[in-house]
Parts: sequence; structure tokens; C-alpha cells
Amino acid sequence: MSGGRINWFPGHMNKARREIGKAMPKVDLVMEILDARIPGSSSNPLVPELRGEKPFLKILNRSDLADPGATGTWLRHLENEPGVRAIAVQKDHPKEVKALLDVARSMLPETRRGGRPIMAMILGIPNVGKSTLINIMCGRAVAKVGNRPAVTQHQARIKAAKDFMLLDTPGFLWPRLDPPECGARLAVTGAIKDAVLDLDEIAFFAARFMIERYPGKIAEKYGLDEVAPEPYELLEQIGARRGCLGKGGSLNLQKVSEIFLRELRAGMMGRITLEWP
Repeated sequence: MSGGRINWFPGHMNKARREIGKAMPKVDLVMEILDARIPGSSSNPLVPELRGEKPFLKILNRSDLADPGATGTWLRHLENEPGVRAIAVQKDHPKEVKALLDVARSMLPETRRGGRPIMAMILGIPNVGKSTLINIMCGRAVAKVGNRPAVTQHQARIKAAKDFMLLDTPGFLWPRLDPPECGARLAVTGAIKDAVLDLDEIAFFAARFMIERYPGKIAEKYGLDEVAPEPYELLEQIGARRGCLGKGGSLNLQKVSEIFLRELRAGMMGRITLEWP
């Protein structure tokens, strides 16, 4: 990450983009899995260009981790786009997830229903929970699941129902994450591998956001009487409560950054949304 901007477009993601463009004419609709905490930043700007006018179902996953008021605002905003439906789900409510197939069916004209199985392309950035949702929709373990980015490496056709096929695709990001805040939000939620990031910088971004938007949640989580006004000072407060201070009270910034981001990603500070439409 340089100057707040993350450039992240490995070769396999470039290949995935080409393969998706090639397969798009063969599908009936597109389903994109978004992170409900960052619906804008996790929505790939290359998809509208690749999709054309095909029906588009946007699925806000991990809604249990997101601010419910913000999620409602996002759903209304997304459905303003022509041909788009938007639904919030969470993996712990499997009936919601399984119902996505019925929603997708309803988006197609009656003349398309029946005959050959519906083919839906399912997209999602790395680590957004796409494989988990696919397994729930299919009622069996058909997609490899892992708590790290870029688990799915190749396109795969998966039978979700007698009349419904899913074309699973590798998660991919776009050539340049811009504006810089977009890449930072993706990093905060774990969509980009920590190994390629400056975790201190990402923790500073997250800490500043929490100070401005959710100071009460920070105070409650870490037992603070008063939340520090600056990111470094807040991380010092957290470090003092998480054993990250060395001799003389010096802060182990790497350690506290890892702890802070891990707890934020796990929803341990409550339901948080990192951006609004």
C-alpha cells in the first residue's frame, strides 16, 4: 500500500476477468456476493461492463456484522439500478440463503422458466463468503471454503437444483483500487491478504473511522472511560488492555494492529458498516 492506494491485480485475477467475460453470454443472470459492511467497495466496478443488461441479484452477505440501518439504506440504493434486486443474508439463516434461488427465478421472464436449467454466474471478491453461501444454496458441500482470500481458483459448474446451475468463479479484484479509501475498507474486512498490507496503516484507518463513527462501541468493547481522539492514542489505549505494551510503556504497534483488526473483523465491537451510499 503506497500513499493510501492499494494496487492489487495478480495474474490469476486478470485471467479470471477474461474467463468471466467469455462465459457471460452463456448465463441467464448474474449474482454478486457483497460484504454488507462495505457494499460499495466490495462491488466490482468491472461487473456492469461484463454483465450488460442481464438481471442482476446483489446479495449483501454477513448482514449480521453490519449496521442494520446502513444495510437498509444500501438495499434501497442498490435497487434503484435498472434490473437489480438486492437482498441481505447471513450464513446462520440458511432458509434466507436457500431462498435466493427462488428470488433469482422470479427475476427471469416466464418464457425463460422451464426447459434447460437456469445458468447463473455467481461472483464475489476474495473472502466475501461466496463458497459458504453456495454450499448452503446447494444443500451440500460443493465449493471449497477457507477463511482466507482467493480460495476459489477456477470456474466450476455446480448443480444447485434440478432447474438451476451455478457458474462459480474465482474471486477477483480490479486493476486499481481507487479511491484509496476503497482499498483500505477491503483491507479492514480481510478481502486482501494481510501479507501484502501495511497492517499498521490499515489499523490507523480503522481506528480513525471508529473514533468518528462508533466511539461508543469502542469504549464499551475496551472498557474506556474516554476514547482517545487520534488513532495512535486509541491503539495505545487498546494495547494497554491487550498486553501490547513493552518496557517503559512502549507500544508494540504490529501486535495491537493485528489484535484490533482481528476483533473488528469478527464483529466483536458490534454491528459496524464502513461506508454509506
